[in-house]
Amino acid sequence: MGEISALVELENTADRNIASEGLRDRATIRRTQVTGVVDTGAVMLVLPENVVDRLGLERQRKVVVSYADERKESRAVAGPVTVHIGNRFMITECVVGPPLSEPLIGQIVLEALDLIADCTNRTVTPRPESPDYPLLKLKCCRARPDTSPSPSCRSVLGTRASRPPREDAGKMPAFPGGRTP
Repeated sequence: MGEISALVELENTADRNIASEGLRDRATIRRTQVTGVVDTGAVMLVLPENVVDRLGLERQRKVVVSYADERKESRAVAGPVTVHIGNRFMITECVVGPPLSEPLIGQIVLEALDLIADCTNRTVTPRPESPDYPLLKLKCCRARPDTSPSPSCRSVLGTRASRPPREDAGKMPAFPGGRTP
């Protein structure tokens, strides 16, 4: 089985926002195209440092990454970056990889864009049940633990929706030693 690659268009989201406010010429929005490897074992988007610098993405924090060979390393996270694959796009962050490394398209991008890895044809495609727009799954939930679910959630939840809230609903859990955050 070969690896799956996809053409990815990247754009500095902050540049786009500034241009939308009329404070920057749209022609100066930093963008680039890369061919990324679809890596279902990766969680986040990984972009090489030189691409992150070309886009002018701000380093926001550090994370510890774990490689396939079990090595661990601290890497910067940068963003926000707008990711376009085919006719779908999203705004996300990326792990900053070593310069000239291979861009990796991880699970967050695949899930948010509702794309599947087609190993037979070595492509990424929209799921057949959502060819036009991403179909995102949401768990029916209540806004607050002490409120009733919406009528549409009640029909999904059935009799569980009529159960009274727990006494400890909405209370902050105590940290060890009894202190609260």
